[in-house]
Amino acid sequence: MDESDRLRRLADLTVKVGANVQPGQLVVVNGVVEFAPLMREIARSAYRAGARSVQPAYIDRHFTRAAIELGPETSLGESMPWDLALQDTLERERGCLIRIDGDYEPELLSDLPGALVGRSAAREFRARWGQLVGDRLINWVIVSCPNPEWARQVFGRPDVEALWQAVEKAVRLDRADPVAEWRIHLARLRDIATALTERHFDSLRYRGPGTDFTVGLLPSSIWDGGDIVTAYGVPHAANLPTEEVYTSPDCRRAEGRLRSTRPLQLVGTVVRDLEFELHEGRIVKVSASVGADAVRGQLASDPNATRLGEVSLVDGSSEVGKLGLTFSNTLFDENATSHAAYGNGFTFCVGDEADRNAGLNESAVHTDFMIGGPDVEIDGRERTGTWVPVLRHNEFQIA
Repeated sequence: MDESDRLRRLADLTVKVGANVQPGQLVVVNGVVEFAPLMREIARSAYRAGARSVQPAYIDRHFTRAAIELGPETSLGESMPWDLALQDTLERERGCLIRIDGDYEPELLSDLPGALVGRSAAREFRARWGQLVGDRLINWVIVSCPNPEWARQVFGRPDVEALWQAVEKAVRLDRADPVAEWRIHLARLRDIATALTERHFDSLRYRGPGTDFTVGLLPSSIWDGGDIVTAYGVPHAANLPTEEVYTSPDCRRAEGRLRSTRPLQLVGTVVRDLEFELHEGRIVKVSASVGADAVRGQLASDPNATRLGEVSLVDGSSEVGKLGLTFSNTLFDENATSHAAYGNGFTFCVGDEADRNAGLNESAVHTDFMIGGPDVEIDGRERTGTWVPVLRHNEFQIA
């Protein structure tokens, strides 16, 4: 199969299953300029689905590098009014955003001061994005595009063919009817999320190499997974692939040590051997063999970035995890194993307004990092105080 056919099939899956583009809808396609071939195929697929208008929103990381190297430090993290106007337009028009995740040059910024790299993302834009997602005001999806440098990170060589084969398996494009397979898969995730919600766990405990950590949940915490339904009734799968069930914790309650089990791709740099210490809900210590300053810079960019906004569970049935690869791409690695995120929480994952006001984190940051694997045990504490197994050897112990 040639690359043009692969791009078309991935674009069609993105539009039909991921974004679920609606007739007459405004669609924005966002990604680095090097991913233009996939973005163009997505535009064609979205028009075939009936979109009214499809517009590109290109990113060039070399502009970010130039800003860090040569621009005034005070401008880092500034949001442009036209980008904020775009978000307002998407909300007003009930539009759709499709984002191509990843960097064509994944370590482009790795030689720059990490504290500045961590502060380079547009703060107000990211905060507004969190609101759009949390209030389910648009349908959206994130996908990734195979490329030589990503392949080099995965395989140690620029084997794009091998990467395409892995991506196709991970997003079920290798199946006879990928759309039907996705419907079955999303329904299973929904069932697992429902079962977890019904358990009403007070907290979760993680134990494994370098990890001994407990995080509290809110009384009205809701587990989600599978597809999301917008406030105006459009279901969509926000990540391709998606293998997780997730909720937002009580941001006031987190204690212990966490060791990330996979590298973290963060704004043009790769963070390796990341470890956190948390006390009274906040990250109080960060260490890593590479990239620690970039994480510290991001945590310092927002008052609540040091609190957790998400905990997610992934079991061994994950099509991503079965591949046995480290993708060095958060979209894929977070769907290979359980993870957490520091920063913003999800409004729709907490049912009670009083709980949201008291314990749901609000931040312009939301960064996922991987903390699961076969050696990590996860337990849930019932409201009675009893601890029960949730994940053992990468298998769910509840149904």
